[in-house]
Amino acid sequence: MKNKKVGILLFAISISLLIVFILLINSLQNEAEAIGCFEQQGCQQIETSLSIVHFAFGVFGFLFALSFYLFFFSKGEEAIVRRLERDTSKKLNQEKFNILLMGMDKFEKEVMQLLREEDSITQNTLRLKVQMSKAKLSQTLTNLEKKNLIVREKLGKTMKVQLK
Repeated sequence: MKNKKVGILLFAISISLLIVFILLINSLQNEAEAIGCFEQQGCQQIETSLSIVHFAFGVFGFLFALSFYLFFFSKGEEAIVRRLERDTSKKLNQEKFNILLMGMDKFEKEVMQLLREEDSITQNTLRLKVQMSKAKLSQTLTNLEKKNLIVREKLGKTMKVQLK
């Protein structure tokens, strides 16, 4: 949002400069015509002034382009920053999850990875996906519940399991 305000300000300044430069060039051309410039002393001063004004037009062009960029492309930069923050957050969460998995046995790891992929899953479906016996899965889920990593809720005749 700040870039947009700066862009509008620069745009206003560049338009003001454009008007001043156009008026200055017109007055210098009128002066040159009035004294009939060819090889006279006053003509060199007018020619130098015109060169300075042409340089000033270059500055105007730069300011105008910069204001245009800041006004129209600032949203793109903000989107890039948001995306970078989101990607960084995802990577950080993944690293935390991987560190958490290091202290688990293979059954707990398998269950936790599947629960991370699924928001919520029934215990029966989980058993089919991890291919464990009911007893082993129940023991694994109890261990994970004791570690305060998962939550099990009664859902009909089965349990709904999700990460905490």
